[in-house]
Amino acid sequence: MADTYTAVTLAERPKADIIPGETFKVEERPVPKESDLKDGEVIFETKYLSLDPAMRGWLNDARSYVPPVQISEVMRGLAAGVVTASKSEKFPVGTTATGTVGWTEIAVVNEKALEKVEIPRNGKLTDSLGVLGMTGLTAYFGLLRIGLPKPGETVVVSGAAGATGSVVGQIAKIHGCRVIGVCGSDSKCSWLKEELGFDEAVNYKDPEFAKKFRDVTKSLIDVFFDNVGGDVLDLALSRAKKNARFVICGGISQYNAVDKKGPANYLMIIAMRIRMEGFIVFDFASEYAEASKDLAQWLSEGKIKRKETIIKGGLKEADKALVQLYKGINTGKLLVEVKPESEQSKL
Repeated sequence: MADTYTAVTLAERPKADIIPGETFKVEERPVPKESDLKDGEVIFETKYLSLDPAMRGWLNDARSYVPPVQISEVMRGLAAGVVTASKSEKFPVGTTATGTVGWTEIAVVNEKALEKVEIPRNGKLTDSLGVLGMTGLTAYFGLLRIGLPKPGETVVVSGAAGATGSVVGQIAKIHGCRVIGVCGSDSKCSWLKEELGFDEAVNYKDPEFAKKFRDVTKSLIDVFFDNVGGDVLDLALSRAKKNARFVICGGISQYNAVDKKGPANYLMIIAMRIRMEGFIVFDFASEYAEASKDLAQWLSEGKIKRKETIIKGGLKEADKALVQLYKGINTGKLLVEVKPESEQSKL
């Protein structure tokens, strides 16, 4: 039984790139006791931590959809784990759950901050942070509520081999669309086409990317689901069909940039009557149950496939892994294995 656990706090706000060993601080803290719990509280032990592009924005002291992480505060993050001590009737010991508990091995959490995890047939715990979690919900609502795809339309997804983009493309295929993915390597292009069923995939690092992108979008773009921003968004605007819908989910190419780059082709929004709309998955909280049911069914039927890039070594590797996220290290969902599932609780 260990006396301490590891937590990671924000040490300083990065001006550009996150710097491993400087931006965050690794701390050892005393393990809480069950006797310390108040009614409705549990001790939550993290198994997996989700790493997401939005994390870079949470480090900025700026107005956004959530308050910034404060200096010396545990870094915000969604985790999947198990309840190891409880004063909650809803979450008895042994309950598997997810919650935004942060970058910490152990946390005292109020029951209102947790969601029970029901693992479906062919599912696993990590799905609760991926296709069956906020990642899948983001893809679902962004595409179906903002993009409004119709059968036969051309849907283009940037960051297509990432956690969200890979699900977006598969949902678009389920809805009868022609799907084109933009990603960062030839191997990722092959995965999108051969495993996930994308019709086309283009590597944005290819010297002839712009030409190849124009070739695969000869029929122009009906829906563009953007996770990247920058030059890829600019190029997509030049290929937009009249009344195209541009879903702005993220801009990973710009998150670490000191000088943010906006689209030069923005006048195409006027000429082609493009509707460009940003969204946050929390906007659709009242519809999560319906979406989760669809996603679980598609996963169990094999209509959605998923892949994970899991970083071993615990929370001490999280900051380095987050830096690599912005360099495209991951195929599918990027996770940190905080504690192997096979290990018993420390408590």
